[in-house]
Amino acid sequence: MKEFLFSQRIANKVRMIRIQFTGSFLIVEGDTDARLYKSFVDGDRCQIVPANGKDNTIEALSILEKDRFPGVLAIVDADFDLLEGKSSPSQNLLLTDTHDLETMIIQSPALEKVLGEFASETKIADFVQNARKDVRTALIENGIHIGYLRWVSLREGLPLSFEDLEFSKFVSRETLTVDIQKLVNAVKEKSYKAELDRARKLAIMNCNPQASMAQLKNDTHDHWHICCGHDLVSVLSIGLCKAIGSCNANDVKPDVLERSLRLAFERPHFQKTQLYLSIQKWEKTNQPFVVLSVE
Repeated sequence: MKEFLFSQRIANKVRMIRIQFTGSFLIVEGDTDARLYKSFVDGDRCQIVPANGKDNTIEALSILEKDRFPGVLAIVDADFDLLEGKSSPSQNLLLTDTHDLETMIIQSPALEKVLGEFASETKIADFVQNARKDVRTALIENGIHIGYLRWVSLREGLPLSFEDLEFSKFVSRETLTVDIQKLVNAVKEKSYKAELDRARKLAIMNCNPQASMAQLKNDTHDHWHICCGHDLVSVLSIGLCKAIGSCNANDVKPDVLERSLRLAFERPHFQKTQLYLSIQKWEKTNQPFVVLSVE
């Protein structure tokens, strides 16, 4: 009920703005999304509205669509939706190309720009030679274990918490490899310490996510849809202190790196995404409404 009321407020906000603004609206999940899309959106013809979460974004769009409110587009993270066989319920709702906005950025040349700023060329060369893979591949191949654990938790309704997870407990500073057993232990330990009732605590103690992860893993899964961008950035943060750099931990905290990645994600990178093409298609279908700015 609380989420619906918030979504209703977002919808009402859009209606109020429309009284004096005849352009289009882009509803996104949060403030960081809004700051990124602002670089690519025509501010004179489109207003960006953060909705504080995916569910709020989708519900606010649904409310406006029921009122046949024109010129509204929403963008949300794909998360595990495509892997679960879920498609967008509306032509006005677009999904990121990969799991989320962060993975979409990491997939782009923005990663190389950030590595050029924080990493050591010598250490990267040594890392690639020893691991026989580049940094991006190493991030994906190790981050996927965390992604599968998140997916299992979602599928099975496990009361596992991934917020403020200490990645140093299960990620190697030298190789970036993830120890799956230590990962599961760290998540279960953190989740058990949360304020949960006895039944949920017992569920955490008795669950065996590793077995479910093994059953769920499939070579046909797109790794970019399994990995969570925040996880990849956290692994990268650890790597920049040892494996591929010599940074102070405070200088490469995940929030710092995410901000740097957003700044490094330029228009040419965005123009190569399916999301960009989908926005262009939406504009053609919903004339005269415009979202994207002209270069």
